[in-house]
Amino acid sequence: MSYTMGQKKNKEEDFIRKTAEFVEEKLKGAESGHDWWHILRVWNNTKLILQEENADRLVCELTALLHDIADSKFHDGDETIGPRVAGEFLNGIGVEAAVVEHVQNIILNMSYKASLGTVNFHSKELEVVQDADRLDAIGAIGIARAFNYGGFKNREIYNPDLPVLENQSKEAYKNTTAPTINHFYEKLLLLKDRMNTKTAKKIAEGRHEFMASFLQQFYSEWNGAS
Repeated sequence: MSYTMGQKKNKEEDFIRKTAEFVEEKLKGAESGHDWWHILRVWNNTKLILQEENADRLVCELTALLHDIADSKFHDGDETIGPRVAGEFLNGIGVEAAVVEHVQNIILNMSYKASLGTVNFHSKELEVVQDADRLDAIGAIGIARAFNYGGFKNREIYNPDLPVLENQSKEAYKNTTAPTINHFYEKLLLLKDRMNTKTAKKIAEGRHEFMASFLQQFYSEWNGAS
């Protein structure tokens, strides 16, 4: 069955609307660094990046909405559950098989921990959504999310006796129990230079500087400065 351009656009808007409703309901009560509000911010970041980057809008928006539908860190490290849940939902509302597969491949390969292992998939759409997600991991929001997740996992805020572990393997990163401050050096401060798109790189500069300023103030207060 063929569609006019207008019908195709309306169909895609319907898919996006249904997906947003599904995700908002599914993530009620989720850890607040990975809840609906995180999804909404990543979705908005995706749309912002798409104003400057040429990529498939439907794939990008569906992936932004579904990328944390079943995050492996909340499912015993199972990295297949997210793509599976996303695929089941998208197939259920009639999204084209090629689009579903593309979304699943991005979800499987877009996380920071995935980048520490072997990545066998790449697309412009992955670049866009990966940047949108990484932007939400840095800056003021990123700081808030880091400490919220650290508290959720009952981790120390900081322990000067526990050194930062650089150049971690994927498994070491997945299994870390390090204090939250260490996470800045093991991931957050590295993201600025790992952005893919010009739009994200520009936004990341200011957010990175904010985190660096925060850490300087943190250490000053930790050491008893006035």
